[in-house]
Amino acid sequence: MSTVGPTVYETTEFDMAAYRVGVIVGSLAATSRNRRLAEALPSVAPTSLSLEPIEIGGLPLYTYDLDDDLPASARIFKTAVEACDGLIFVTPEYNRSIPAALKNAIEWGTRPHGQNSLAGRPACIIGTSPGKLSSAVAQAHLRVSLASCGLPVMTSPEAYIQFSDELIDDGEIAIESSRRFLASFMESYASFLTALSPR
Repeated sequence: MSTVGPTVYETTEFDMAAYRVGVIVGSLAATSRNRRLAEALPSVAPTSLSLEPIEIGGLPLYTYDLDDDLPASARIFKTAVEACDGLIFVTPEYNRSIPAALKNAIEWGTRPHGQNSLAGRPACIIGTSPGKLSSAVAQAHLRVSLASCGLPVMTSPEAYIQFSDELIDDGEIAIESSRRFLASFMESYASFLTALSPR
């Protein structure tokens, strides 16, 4: 089972001057395309961002019966989120919506009432799949959910990445046009984050 908590990507050396950005992958699969994409993002991110994965696989199903005594995994998850300046959600599309594990993580992040760990953290959404529509519907659903939780979400540009076996090689974006687009997307997110969280 996946552990819950931030672990710095090997490709990113943490810089105290950089914005700390948590990366949440919606899929729990070890061989997930979206996980591979998330792991490649540091290779196209500006140096002003320090990307750190936040795992969600160890979270139990949310129920408010546990609000008075949060499970350790939920406390660790919320602490990891609260340590970040912003969040990147990398999600597949399951049955024309977001994966249940990702929705579950959002529930834990906003509970118990009055202890919303997600609120106020500028976010962006990326997704990949082999289909031409990629994760467009899932991203639309996720955008509505995150906005309702108090996260400012970057609405443009959008990143619907069509996955192919050639997209990622040795942990980096290997298709030049995709690399240029994702580098531009990450620069846009960096500008969005810094505008909302100036230092």
